[in-house]
Amino acid sequence: MTEHVTPRASLDLPAPAKLNRMLHITGRRADGYHELQTLFQFLDHGDTLRFALRQDGEISLTPDIAGVPHDQNLIVRAAHLLRSRHGCTLGADIHLEKHLPLGGGLGGGSSDAATALLGLATLWGLELSLEHLAELGLALGADVPVFVHGRAAWAEGVGERLTPVELDTPWFVVVHPGIEVATPMVFQAPELTRHTPPITMARALQGGAPDWRNDCEATVRLHYPPISTVLDWLARRAPTMLTGTGACVFARLADEQQADRLLTEIDGRWRAFKARGLNRSPLHDVLDR
Repeated sequence: MTEHVTPRASLDLPAPAKLNRMLHITGRRADGYHELQTLFQFLDHGDTLRFALRQDGEISLTPDIAGVPHDQNLIVRAAHLLRSRHGCTLGADIHLEKHLPLGGGLGGGSSDAATALLGLATLWGLELSLEHLAELGLALGADVPVFVHGRAAWAEGVGERLTPVELDTPWFVVVHPGIEVATPMVFQAPELTRHTPPITMARALQGGAPDWRNDCEATVRLHYPPISTVLDWLARRAPTMLTGTGACVFARLADEQQADRLLTEIDGRWRAFKARGLNRSPLHDVLDR
């Protein structure tokens, strides 16, 4: 039975970006999904969701996102899933302050969905465990559970089997080349590497070449030349990698001053931002307060 506490009138919560510090594809399942090994880490940069309680059970989301019908948005789907599973009659007005690019490999949609699940559970006074909310989130997308749990993690399976880890927390410069990558196309591409031998978590945490790489990168370079251009340009200045299936590319810097210098060098050539790597999601920091 779901326990209830006093609902909140309003709530503002972050939906942070993630990076894949490494991403190996170790196999393809009979259902077409791919087996992965990856390291997830959060950034102190992302979207913001603002929630206001409604008593009439309606769910509204503003503003509209071009190309994404209201009822198909992961935030709205998360809200309806939570209401239906727990017989909740309350609703919410939700405002999304969007900073993360669509199709960028930063987990923006999944992070928004996770923040919606945790935020609405709090707004509506539902006492639900992170394990339960992560289970709901998995029905929305393979990356949602890591945002629900809010810890940097070693992930296997389709990305849903999570083990919390502590990673280094450097500064990053994240660059968006101005295009959107179609993730299904990357995973369906015949040339995609699909049989990287699995490694242990202990080996992955050593963080050395050649293990810290992204198996999607060669395919994305082939089909999206502007991303290849960004990868080559950044790699001449700092250790660089694609995150997820892209389109975003990140460079690892020793300190904030180096990140600032790199942003100055980019100087409007592409959309870019600096961020610190985090092992604990800022969403959980705010909720704990």
